[in-house]
Amino acid sequence: MRLTIFWERMTDHFGPSSAETFARDHVMSELGGRTVHQALDAGWEAKDVWRAVCSVVGVPAEKR
Repeated sequence: MRLTIFWERMTDHFGPSSAETFARDHVMSELGGRTVHQALDAGWEAKDVWRAVCSVVGVPAEKR
């Protein structure tokens, strides 16, 4: 998954300002105790980060 697609999906689910806030502030055990930004900066694949976000916040299957 390209980062542009990842951010489009984040924005679609959370809204423009909330997507950034979630990505910056929400620490997830599914990402090894990292935020979305920290996981991406650490080299995690965008698709794996998106899967973790989907799991944590319950993104509907049709939007995954």
